[in-house]
Amino acid sequence: MQTGTVHVAIAQAAPKMLDLDGCLAEVERLAGAAAAAGAQMVVFPETWIPGYPVWMYGQAPWDGELQKNAYARMLDNAIEVPGPATERLGALARELQVQLHLGIQERDLLSGGTLFNSLLSIGADGSVLGCHRKLMPTHAERMIWGRGDGSTLNVYDTELGRVGGLICWEHWMPLTRMAMHSLREQIHIAVWPDVGPNATLASRHYAFEGRCYVIAAGSSLSIEEIPEDLKEQTLLGTWNSQVANDGLLLSGGSGVIGPDGEWVVGPAGSGEEILHAELDLGRLSGEFQHFDAVGHYNRPDLFSFSVDRTPRNAVDWT
Repeated sequence: MQTGTVHVAIAQAAPKMLDLDGCLAEVERLAGAAAAAGAQMVVFPETWIPGYPVWMYGQAPWDGELQKNAYARMLDNAIEVPGPATERLGALARELQVQLHLGIQERDLLSGGTLFNSLLSIGADGSVLGCHRKLMPTHAERMIWGRGDGSTLNVYDTELGRVGGLICWEHWMPLTRMAMHSLREQIHIAVWPDVGPNATLASRHYAFEGRCYVIAAGSSLSIEEIPEDLKEQTLLGTWNSQVANDGLLLSGGSGVIGPDGEWVVGPAGSGEEILHAELDLGRLSGEFQHFDAVGHYNRPDLFSFSVDRTPRNAVDWT
């Protein structure tokens, strides 16, 4: 286990919706500013590249040309891993000497037509540490994204400590949490569309249960930042009551939580902001005296649990 202090940052901002090149340019701007302020790790929210599809709740997400066209634009602006976008992001991480953890829409290399809600992790040397695919898309998301498998449930042993991550409602899945806790994360990346009350509850519980730091990252997004042809569709089904008052679709709320479940920094407000926090990894070991979910507070004599990490490819060529 690593000790020492790690300087982390969250880029809470609006993406350039459905614009891969625009999003990558924003990553360069925001990560550059965070690194200039001393950050060793920079985190971006759920599907920040090329944006969370808030319009899918306006009507059935498979219904009509509008939704089909929106899906086609998401597919065209998604990231292949590996691919040109990961090379560009790797070069940026290497130049800035920072880890990058980014919520992305990932295009499946095997089929070309399926999207995944993924968390891409890139090391400070520019290499891809891994890309976790959300195991179970939430509600209407199931018409947008495919399901991940156990092969991407990973914790990376890095120079900044043991780092892992999950996406949105995966934090409500008890067995997923147990699997990740067993891999002994020190820093956990929790990406959300925004960090509202329920996301805050889940993020704080994860930190307390796992005895780790949680970086909870959410976007700030207004109706004005939605492509013009999708604004009406978005407003038909928005779940955010603030939209009528201030035009907000996603209201930020990002922050960093300690292993006792208390905020280290944040929660942020709703605007663009780069949040910074210093994490003392040496603090973590002592927290296990009270509770260790996979150690002395576990009963393997009563409960058994296994994780299948076999990749589930749509097609296997032999």
